[in-house]
Amino acid sequence: MPNKSHFNSGLRTLVQQCRDGIKHSTCVNIPNFNKTYHAIYIQDAITFLKNLPDSSVQLILIDPPYNLDIDYWDTFSNYIEWAKQWIDEIYRIMTDNGNCVIFGGFQFQDMKRGDLLEILYYIRHYTKLRLVNLVIWYYKNGMSAHRYFANRHEEAIWLSKTKKYFFDLNAVRIPYDEDSKKLAFKDKRLIPENIEKGKNPTNVWEIGRLNGNSAERVGHSTQKPTEIIRRFVKSLSYEGSLVLDFFAGSGTTGRVCIEENRHSIMVDKDSSLKGFFKKHREKMNVNLTKSYEILENVSINDFFEKVKNNIS
Repeated sequence: MPNKSHFNSGLRTLVQQCRDGIKHSTCVNIPNFNKTYHAIYIQDAITFLKNLPDSSVQLILIDPPYNLDIDYWDTFSNYIEWAKQWIDEIYRIMTDNGNCVIFGGFQFQDMKRGDLLEILYYIRHYTKLRLVNLVIWYYKNGMSAHRYFANRHEEAIWLSKTKKYFFDLNAVRIPYDEDSKKLAFKDKRLIPENIEKGKNPTNVWEIGRLNGNSAERVGHSTQKPTEIIRRFVKSLSYEGSLVLDFFAGSGTTGRVCIEENRHSIMVDKDSSLKGFFKKHREKMNVNLTKSYEILENVSINDFFEKVKNNIS
């Protein structure tokens, strides 16, 4: 069966543009800036979102609670009635080239439970958000099971506001091994420069979960690996842009943003975020290319003013 991408006129146009050195219309001129700012708010997510300006956030990256009774922050009498309040705000606060990633899974049991299936249904039928990709996070380690097939993956949905969403594939390409590279060079449909850069990681990512004794651990019960957060940050945002995590948990998003030269806002109603984030900073890569500043108890207007005045 022939590959359908061979007959995709849009894809063929993009490939030809790359060959001709023509930039895509979604390319961004990255601003010059001296440092990054990272604000922490111990606050209810929905209350906070209502105070954010329209079209102010370039990437939203969240791992929301799913009513699994993991802790006090994960208990809701009607999950979707709660969730749709923050889903409705996402479209408003995203920039036109913005992206949103929502981690989750499919564990639907009844109407009181929440999962990604419920969120996707609401998004498709009641919002203007666009589903770009479903990313499968595959891992080899996990719990065993006897009444169903043992789970070894989670999902994340990638949403956009418009067709002009930002995407930097080159930032997250995976190097070919030597044998695969030789075969790739024989495929005349592929661009030699891109082969040297590496291959598309696809939408199935094999990244290990954090073991209990992992060096990355800071103490949060649902902490995500920095590697998976980093891939989203590097591919769906650009240096100097703003990343928002309004279920910040351990502060992994903030750590990655410091290391990758993005501004960040972290929101969580659990004040433990501050301690977790401090531990993250102690574990960071010390070879930072830009300085950073942590902001607490600053008004949202003052935060945006600092970011704006930082551009040279």
